[in-house]
Amino acid sequence: MADAQPGIPLTLATERARTIQGLHYDLSFAIPAAATEPIPGRAAIHFDLKEISTPLVLDFTPGADSITSVSINRQPSKYRLVRDHIIIPKEELTLGENTVEIAFRAGDASLNRNPDFMYTLFVPARAHLAFPCFDQPDLKARFALELTIPSDWQAVANGAQTFHEASGDRVRVRYAETQPISTYIFAFAAGKFEMETAQRNGRMFRMFHRETDAKKVARNRDAVFDLHASSLEWLEKYTAIPYRFDKFDFVAIPSFQFGGMEHPGAIFYNASSLLLDESATENQMLNRASTIAHETSHMWFGDLVTMRWFNDVWMKEVFANFMAAKIVNPAFPKVNHELRFLVAHYPSAYSVDRTAGTHPIRQELANLDEAGSLYGAIIYEKAPIVMRQLERILGPERLQEGLRVYLRQFAFGNATWLDLIHVLDDLTPLDLAAWSRAWVEEPGRPSIRTEVEGRRIAFVQADPRWTQHMEILVGNSGSARSLPLDLQGARAELPVPARPEFVLPNGGGLAYGNITLDDASRAYLLQHLPDLKDPVSRGAAWVTLWDEVLERRVQAADFAKLALGALPREDTEQNVQLVLGYMSSAFWTFLPESARPPLAPGLEETLRSGLTRATSSSLNSVVTTPDGIAFLERVWRRQEKIPGLTLVEPDEAAMALDLAVRSVPAAAAILEEQRGRFMNPDRKARFEFVMPALSGSPETRDTWFKSLADVKNRRREPWVIDGLRYLNHPLRGTQSEKYVRPALDLLREIQRTGDIFFPKNWMDATLGGHNTRASADAVRAFLDEQKDYPVRLRRIILQSADDLFRAADILNVPKS
Repeated sequence: MADAQPGIPLTLATERARTIQGLHYDLSFAIPAAATEPIPGRAAIHFDLKEISTPLVLDFTPGADSITSVSINRQPSKYRLVRDHIIIPKEELTLGENTVEIAFRAGDASLNRNPDFMYTLFVPARAHLAFPCFDQPDLKARFALELTIPSDWQAVANGAQTFHEASGDRVRVRYAETQPISTYIFAFAAGKFEMETAQRNGRMFRMFHRETDAKKVARNRDAVFDLHASSLEWLEKYTAIPYRFDKFDFVAIPSFQFGGMEHPGAIFYNASSLLLDESATENQMLNRASTIAHETSHMWFGDLVTMRWFNDVWMKEVFANFMAAKIVNPAFPKVNHELRFLVAHYPSAYSVDRTAGTHPIRQELANLDEAGSLYGAIIYEKAPIVMRQLERILGPERLQEGLRVYLRQFAFGNATWLDLIHVLDDLTPLDLAAWSRAWVEEPGRPSIRTEVEGRRIAFVQADPRWTQHMEILVGNSGSARSLPLDLQGARAELPVPARPEFVLPNGGGLAYGNITLDDASRAYLLQHLPDLKDPVSRGAAWVTLWDEVLERRVQAADFAKLALGALPREDTEQNVQLVLGYMSSAFWTFLPESARPPLAPGLEETLRSGLTRATSSSLNSVVTTPDGIAFLERVWRRQEKIPGLTLVEPDEAAMALDLAVRSVPAAAAILEEQRGRFMNPDRKARFEFVMPALSGSPETRDTWFKSLADVKNRRREPWVIDGLRYLNHPLRGTQSEKYVRPALDLLREIQRTGDIFFPKNWMDATLGGHNTRASADAVRAFLDEQKDYPVRLRRIILQSADDLFRAADILNVPKS
């Protein structure tokens, strides 16, 4: 038999899942205080073999230099090493019970080691980068863990602490064996953390953090605990299944790669998503509640029942997002949740689904080494929209009934999307399999064109496979009404009493697709969009008009003019933030440079007058005039205050960086003074990392970018992305065109060594500041040259380059 291929191939995983059962890990790690010193570890892996026809293949990437010994059933093994694997001869195995014991040095790639703390991050299949294991989701196991750490550190893991023994400057901590979980959600963190505790509904919660601002912690503490408790309570009622894991801890990690990660018993969060500043907006509070609800939902959807293979990773994400949208409603009774759903999902889903790099929600996956590239807006944003359609097809009660059956049937096991469809199919006469093929198995979105013919409105669909329920907004004589329509087939018609002034097919915030307005409706909305009374309809109209800009049916200048007039009138924060985002894109990407100066004074005045409803970064992002830059500098120097807006350390740091990228005369001194202002060491370290990318010296910027070729300098991925965004800022677009090709050349390495969102974030940060023909040509040339380039990475490039391609075609900006 040929040796296993690198990564975790589906063929290997299928064979192991068929023959291995009863899996237990007993792991120990001795973590030194210095992040540069090695971490010795031991693993005792217990399992039953149902048959022995091939050698046993364990996953472990660090290689021979990191292995001290291997034994099987208490006898030394004549193991072999191939890339990513340890191979145990089949002659050394026995039917039934087996134990493999391995002494090793842990690999650093997925351990995220920092000077005063470290944390693991093993999703999607990165556990074997640190320790030997069977790194696939359908070989669930019970994990026992022992950590030896410095005496002034604390540690947290999935299981409850059962033993604590101090000896000199070291502490040994033991954790109880977990429930059966997959390797990607096994986790631990250790370091100089503070701990907050609270009891809610008879359950103890613990929060570990490194925030040095005691007032900030006190201000957020109760809300964070309350949101976790209310999410748990809601999910236990909805699923009729109690929380099945032993404890509930969570860790707020500075510059964490994701918003959160759902390790049972030890959820990890980005600290900034939990501990909000005093000036936090309603949107930020909503996002925090949604993040907490999302990660808590994973305790059922993903942790209790896990996808069999990562081609169905979208299932756990869609249910976490879908449930989160339901959970946050009671916590925010004054919020328009239909609008929130629209704003949170449609723009992001469209940003991928409109591109040449789009893909189906459910994808094929031959090897887990590509699993990270499955993640993105399609599974996080489009899939919840599709799931909402499914709930409308089944009805909320039948969907809930089906999910309860599904969770009970597969508890502590694994399931596929087809397993769920089979459960739900029993609850409806509709052909869910056919519906699923269009929305889940096929890429892209429907194209819907509106035609108005007298008192009849027609909706023409280019591809009749897509079916969906729509709420059409029809306006006439200064009023508007919503009319339901089921779009099935190539054409659907809607009779109306009189010819309408405008028709908005997604006026109810439901329709999904590339919608082409009729000429009269387009002209009406460009004049009267702010007059629409319903916030959801206004949000839907903005989403639709932005598509029309990208499809060159609306001029970016006309859109910007409309947005500038609408912002002072908009009274709903979600729409304010939506319009600000579109306005920034129009300003920097789709308007010619010559069109910015006439627009800038009015835009800055509008933003300054509305800062109490937005954030300081809203102004920072687009300020270009001398008066606007001088205002920012006075605020940063604390010579002027923004009424109603309290600035905190991250706000001032962002202002310093934004002033530097605008090349103010005192840029270098401002950066140095800001460095001295920091009280929080983690925020200071991040700022220091980014500073060279803002340097006025091209040579310094070049050196910083070239340093990213070394994986050691990419370990703190959010820091890298910050620096890349400033390096490629539109104000330095011409100077930074030279980085586009080398950034593309690094993408394979970024994917191989980075976490799941890093490749897409890397390309977004590289290309997001560019709109010239030269930059677009550089991307196209790269793709043309790379005939055998991995298809998923090609898609990521096409997604990130879509605005660049469109802007270059619209503006035809030559290389300066």
